Amino acid sequence: MTRLALILLMLAAPAALADAPLVVLDRTQLPFDLGPGHPANNPARPGNAPHAAWNSAGNTANAATTPGNRPTDRVNEGRVIFTADGSVVGYYAPNAAGVLNLFDLTGRRIAYRPARGTRSLFTVQGAWCGTVDGLRNGGMVLAVTPDCARQFSR
Repeated sequence: MTRLALILLMLAAPAALADAPLVVLDRTQLPFDLGPGHPANNPARPGNAPHAAWNSAGNTANAATTPGNRPTDRVNEGRVIFTADGSVVGYYAPNAAGVLNLFDLTGRRIAYRPARGTRSLFTVQGAWCGTVDGLRNGGMVLAVTPDCARQFSR
């Protein structure tokens, strides 16, 4: 827990330059309320499921071809996802309902955070992927599992 807090604190400074640092987390170090064991974060919860209307890949609001979601859209220049070494690995785009979509640099949708009830991230297949933590300056940190982090470099 202390190690995760230290990492998040160290990454808080660059958040003003690029919006969302991506850190790899150790699930065993997460507090219960942020992990997949908490009922609100459970992938089986209907509102977290990938087939739920607003989370669905079939919803055009989540497609990389939708204006605001495309990798070439200027708005996404301010929504970059970067690693500790400064490498940009993707971008994020919220949809109209508040679902947060994470895309790699090519526009492939990697994960999403449902609009309500959880700060957890889920893969497009519905597996628990990590958590989103807000920063005091309005930015956010994406703390993800090693498997989820690897999806950004495929």
